[in-house]
Amino acid sequence: MKVIPLKQGNYTVNPKKKFTLIASGSTVAGTKVAIQPFVVMTENDYVLMDTGLNSSQEEMPPVVACLENENIKPEQITKVLISHLHKDHIDGIGYFSNGKLMDSFPNATIYLHRRELDFAFTQTENPSYRIEMLQQLAKRPNVVLLDEDQGNITDEISYQVSGGHTPFHQVFWVKEKEETIFYGADNLPQQNYLKYPLAFKNDFDGKKALESRQEWEEEGKKQNWTVLLYHDLENPIMKF
Repeated sequence: MKVIPLKQGNYTVNPKKKFTLIASGSTVAGTKVAIQPFVVMTENDYVLMDTGLNSSQEEMPPVVACLENENIKPEQITKVLISHLHKDHIDGIGYFSNGKLMDSFPNATIYLHRRELDFAFTQTENPSYRIEMLQQLAKRPNVVLLDEDQGNITDEISYQVSGGHTPFHQVFWVKEKEETIFYGADNLPQQNYLKYPLAFKNDFDGKKALESRQEWEEEGKKQNWTVLLYHDLENPIMKF
């Protein structure tokens, strides 16, 4: 397998969930996060793990340019795996043209969890969600709504509802030959989350997220997982 981080950049994020791109070389105060989806290339698929932020909803999302910089066409993506529906993870799925959501990845099947979608639709006043986009996305014929707490998408790809960051946040494994790639999304977004045994207040259930991290670290060390870190400012990929 081959993994390519698709880094949009580093951002500050405020309590109202406004993301501001940090200019190269500048120093700013506040919470800082990278935004970086990943492409996992297997023998059978080009798998995209989440899709990044798109501040301008009527323009092609940055993740598409990131792909093209790696000589990958958006049409080559066969599967899009969505961990949860916060805008910094789902925005790149499409863009609006004359009020209609257009696919960024026209040949891809999109996998998201039904209960995560149902929960998102209740969050009409929450700035982390773009409800209009999700309403249109839910109607797309290439969307598969997962129902089980865990299961397999293919022989190589499995998922599990982890909860934690959001009520129905899900994580993914891609296994091929002797290699295992793990994507913990916002339950394990940065390497330093493993250094400090903390339950973070920005999580729906910080204690659950912490417990999951501890379990993944133990299992991952036994199985030598490659771990994808969506918000890490410096190290997008680590090995247990």
